[in-house]
Amino acid sequence: MNPVIIAVAITGSVPRKKDNPAVPILPPEQVESTRGAYEAGATLVHIHVRNDDETSSSDPERFRQVQEGVTRLCPGMIVQFSTGGRGRDPSLRSSALYLRPDMASLSTGSVNFPTIVYENHTTLVEEMADKMKEFGVRPEIEIFDLSHLHGARRLADKGLLDEHPHIQFVMGVQNAMPAEEGLLDILLNEARRLFPACTWTAAGIGRHQAQVMEWALERGADAVRTGLEDNIRVTKERLAASNAELVSLAADAVRRHGRRVATADEARALLGLKPAQGIQAA
Repeated sequence: MNPVIIAVAITGSVPRKKDNPAVPILPPEQVESTRGAYEAGATLVHIHVRNDDETSSSDPERFRQVQEGVTRLCPGMIVQFSTGGRGRDPSLRSSALYLRPDMASLSTGSVNFPTIVYENHTTLVEEMADKMKEFGVRPEIEIFDLSHLHGARRLADKGLLDEHPHIQFVMGVQNAMPAEEGLLDILLNEARRLFPACTWTAAGIGRHQAQVMEWALERGADAVRTGLEDNIRVTKERLAASNAELVSLAADAVRRHGRRVATADEARALLGLKPAQGIQAA
């Protein structure tokens, strides 16, 4: 059985405590929430950090605190920093990469979000990709639109991205790419044409989380993504109790499809990362 990586996006930049009290905001909360998710089967954590008032932050010290806690308490877990732009100064979005997390998100083009334009102009994207290369940080390419795959191809042609990127299709963001099964097939076919050796996953936002996960598993995805960043509910009537609960549901989905949850070592090998014993706390 091919193993499946479970990635957990613990916080994001949108949900607040008033939306779901389980959303972890401060670094100690984030570390503890990640530990629960790790114990439930997650081997990759996607990290945003927040200010005390719950607004988005780019503070490297907060990233460092979460990175250090996860490295200490979740042996081998892949640490992935967000360089996303919602509520963050563009010049600071890559300011924590010197901490050398295993991975970082990289959006390769702009897209409409519900209330803003998520702007990723070419110069900024290339600067972030170059910084990831400098610090040995593996990008996860965030695809919000078909054209973003071609943006990734241009980065590879310039030597800023290798030929086996890890690609994530983001589906269900209002005003961006709808969560439609046929669209996933189009995106996946184009990704494989442009990058035959890529690994891939898909993220469904909000009520689409479980459905997109099913579509991805049916198509042999290398990973699935869950977590309170994307979805704060288990059902329409009930909030998720924790990131760990959402990870447990993802693990159940993996097993239903006749596959098994990847260990931390397997996750690292699948994504071309160095072994866990090479990771030291910051």
